[in-house]
Amino acid sequence: MRFLLPLALALALSANGPAPRPAMNPVVHFEIPVTDIDRAVRFYEAVFETKLTRQEVDGYAMAFFPRADGKPGASGALARGDVYVPSKSGAILYFDVPSIDPVLTRATANGGKVLYPRKDIGEAGFVAEIEDSEGNRIALSAPAE
Repeated sequence: MRFLLPLALALALSANGPAPRPAMNPVVHFEIPVTDIDRAVRFYEAVFETKLTRQEVDGYAMAFFPRADGKPGASGALARGDVYVPSKSGAILYFDVPSIDPVLTRATANGGKVLYPRKDIGEAGFVAEIEDSEGNRIALSAPAE
């Protein structure tokens, strides 16, 4: 019976609460834990063919992915420090790429591993998962061909 009160409260709030917010992507920023910022920057710049911008934030070494204000998607950074622990468990970040196979090739050439090979998921396109240079699991998403 404990779940009935939260459900009733949620229903009451939705009926009487504020108007719903416009549809949006809820994630606005992510940070990928790294142990070696130089190695991680080399890996991500090579794999995604992009330039990261290094900066120290609150005493932590960070490297930011390019950000396009006013465009869909979240900003993100690589982050090194005592609270950042690389892992293959937990949340999985999906990187949008034009085509998965070239990214898998660049990942393995730069010290990464393929954890889940390219999979066709129908109209939604393709997905795959890799382990980065730091031991994190990240995913790739590409549109249908």
